Amino acid sequence: MAKSSWTVHKFGGSSVADADCFRRVADIVGQAGPNQAVVLSACKGVTDGLLDLVALAEQQDIAFDARLNEIRERHIQIAESVLRPGGAAAYIAELKSDCRDILGILQTVKQIRAAAQNVRDLISGYGEIWSTRLFSVLLRERGNISGGVEWLDARRVLVVEWGPLGPVVLWEESQRRLHAEIKEGFSGALVITGFIASDTHGIQTTLGRNGSDFSASIFGALLEAREIHIWTDVDGVLSADPRLVPDAKVIDSLSYNEAMELAYFGAKVIHPQTMAPAVERDIPIWIRNTFAPSKNGTLICAHPESKLKVKGITSIDAIALINLEGTGMIGVPGTAHRLFGALREENISVILISQGSSEHSICFAIPEAQATRAEQVIRRAFDSELRQGQIQSVEVDRGLSILAVVGDGMAGAHGVAAKAFSALGDAAVNIRAIAQGASERNISVVIDGRATAKALRAVHAGFYLSPHTVSIGVIGPGTVGKALLDQLASQMERLKHDFNLDLRVRGIMNSSRMLLADGGIDLAHWHERLKRDGRPADADAFVKFVHADFLPHAVMIDCTTSNEVAARYREWLGSGMHVVTPNKKANSGDLAYYRALREARRAAGAHYLYEATVGAGLPVITTVRDLRETGDDIVSIEGILSGTLAYLFNVYDGTVPFSRIVREVKAKGYTEPDPREDLSGIDVARKLIILGREMGLDLELGEVQVESLVPPSLARCSVEEFLERLTEFDSAMHARYQKARAEGQVLRYVARLDAKGPATVGLTRLPMSHAFANISLTDNVVRFATRRYCDNPLIVQGPGAGPEVTAGGVFGDLLRLCAYLGTKL
Repeated sequence: MAKSSWTVHKFGGSSVADADCFRRVADIVGQAGPNQAVVLSACKGVTDGLLDLVALAEQQDIAFDARLNEIRERHIQIAESVLRPGGAAAYIAELKSDCRDILGILQTVKQIRAAAQNVRDLISGYGEIWSTRLFSVLLRERGNISGGVEWLDARRVLVVEWGPLGPVVLWEESQRRLHAEIKEGFSGALVITGFIASDTHGIQTTLGRNGSDFSASIFGALLEAREIHIWTDVDGVLSADPRLVPDAKVIDSLSYNEAMELAYFGAKVIHPQTMAPAVERDIPIWIRNTFAPSKNGTLICAHPESKLKVKGITSIDAIALINLEGTGMIGVPGTAHRLFGALREENISVILISQGSSEHSICFAIPEAQATRAEQVIRRAFDSELRQGQIQSVEVDRGLSILAVVGDGMAGAHGVAAKAFSALGDAAVNIRAIAQGASERNISVVIDGRATAKALRAVHAGFYLSPHTVSIGVIGPGTVGKALLDQLASQMERLKHDFNLDLRVRGIMNSSRMLLADGGIDLAHWHERLKRDGRPADADAFVKFVHADFLPHAVMIDCTTSNEVAARYREWLGSGMHVVTPNKKANSGDLAYYRALREARRAAGAHYLYEATVGAGLPVITTVRDLRETGDDIVSIEGILSGTLAYLFNVYDGTVPFSRIVREVKAKGYTEPDPREDLSGIDVARKLIILGREMGLDLELGEVQVESLVPPSLARCSVEEFLERLTEFDSAMHARYQKARAEGQVLRYVARLDAKGPATVGLTRLPMSHAFANISLTDNVVRFATRRYCDNPLIVQGPGAGPEVTAGGVFGDLLRLCAYLGTKL
């Protein structure tokens, strides 16, 4: 054998599941060149099927005969499909002979109703014998292996002893036997049975679960291989479980230690024990996909080249956390030794340990299935201390999971733990216990098992291993809502590409129908789909769908003017769902509800953004907050807060009746469907209430003095009648205009709020030099007089009406929310 010239390939059960799989594996091996050692598992499901036969025989269930026939027929079908008639006939003859032997053994087991471990090992090992025999014949028939093909029965080479930690390879004896089995100068393909070996007495045994991976590593060491390729049904080692994190990525390279940490905490990598022979001899291991052999896969080696600090996030489910607590433990040596010694004696596996420096308590995680027995063991071991009160409690919490963040690059890197904990906190996932080894390669936390998917996605995105996904529900896809959806549609791909941000609109609901889509709604066709595929609107079902447990962040965007929708904000925020809205009702309604809403937000750690409630897309709310939070004192706020009313009094010059202008403005879509909602001044009053509350004032809507431009006699009639009869009041408005003009003034509908005085909304006369006198048609303008801005007040001015502008304000709030949640924008 030429040293370091061999490559070992191991193909798992899914890779040899059927005839097509065998052909695919033969193609891969045929292109690999000389000196190939090929280790095969049994065909998918066969090992379990053979063990089931033993269990049936022990139960004296004669169904084992029929089950054995099914396994035999499956192999016959594969052989007849991939082999030439002569090769298939010879293979089938051996197969049938083996099955007769197995049937005889099973009959004996049936008689004595018990099977020794060596019997189980003997029967379960046939799967690998059958798959490798078949494959070796297939390779020979293809004739494209330089140097020929040899079938190697691992039982003739591998000698192991079983100890407390599993099978131990007798290396010298195994090496001697391997040299005896392989002809000098052989450079072809060795087809080797995985999983099986012999003990020191020559009796067949197995290498346990994941035994074929272990076989590959052992033969890699015996052959002094240059590489080991583990072929499976995934593209490599993934950064997280793709069933829980759909955006999980293939990790390009891992160190041996990283791979072991990920495997220990549940990742589908390769069992740490099975890697040991390769690790000891520094043999690189590749994890590759049989069904996509052109993909690079994942390299596991001593010194990988990778820029990622964190390689993967994984989890273990069905965990129980046990907490032993008592003042009598403080300063007492040997407590941990007694505790874990008692658990060891009962073969209870401890997965994670967390202890505070005070020594007042020790908590540890174990498999949930062992929790009841563990509690009994601990109570027996510390019976005296419990009775005397030196130990106060033994608490067991079930239904938990362990989440582990793994990466060699974490060692010495600042902020890794903070990033993980921030991601969990932002996703409203509570941490029950924390553990980190001195190597800093792993940070593990215990969390509620129901939050596992959400936690994995949040942390995975937090380290930019996948996009930050935000589940979005839009209520009210009317004028503003439609504009928002159009804006989202135009920017989603750019945001995902540039900022790794996945804004996933998963629900759209109007007053009668709702459209839901788990992977996100195609916003290019949402309107048609809502009509065609939408179901009857159900607010509770809509919220439940949008606020999915498996997604870390959910936001409800309310583009309605509905009181009923606003009344649910407290419930949503209290559940951890974020809210973005231009709807003024919640922030200007009942003061007690407003306070309860904000308290719910604080308690749940949710975000509530409503910049567009005042000034559409203008930074009015932000300005108030910035002034207060930087220590300024706001003395007064006044402004033109209605784009509709701004337009009316910019256009109205007395030459055209006021009623006609109202009708024209309504026709252009600048007013609400009922213009009285704008002319009443209540909408402006609500905005003033919102600003007042942002200032810290306890204002109620009833405290605002509002001048309505709706004549009392027209307040309750239909919209059509209102527009028709408004002409009766044109003369009164004309008189007000003429009086203002005569004095060199203009009419403006202004809201005013003094920190110590009244809040007023109404039509007022202003000099032409006033800042409010010279504004564009639909401008909002807000004037802040503060302790700092006293001689020259701060003014915010710009378009304050129109669906595009308002939707832009809502979109801006949504992006601010994403920044709060950790997206770098």
